[in-house]
Amino acid sequence: QLQLVESGGGLVQPGGSLKLSCAASGYMLDTFAIGWFRQAPGKGREGVACISSSGGTTHYADSVKGRFSISRVNGKNTVYLQLRSLKPEDTAVYYCTARAPSITSVRTMCNRPDFFDYWGQGTQVTVSS
Repeated sequence: QLQLVESGGGLVQPGGSLKLSCAASGYMLDTFAIGWFRQAPGKGREGVACISSSGGTTHYADSVKGRFSISRVNGKNTVYLQLRSLKPEDTAVYYCTARAPSITSVRTMCNRPDFFDYWGQGTQVTVSS
């Protein structure tokens, strides 16, 4: 059973930065596509950034493109999300998720949380002055 644990969230001022980590256990992540989703109170889960199993393909939501960066290293069971130039509207619980091997494109997956098989418990990011 694949388990995912997020960390790195916290309180940051507008314009600041955070780096989120997603650590996996149970299986190696190198065969899974990985996504970062976020959810604000009363809203559904929004795809923020996703990366293919090889790391060769990424996709970002328009709202975060140019500010956030997702990355992974071959052979390591940790995936990262670097958040820069944070805005109050980025405030949410951020979730790491994984999808078993599939031909579905990363772009399509990143708009569909139901396509993912495993979820972490989330880490809170609060952007406020």
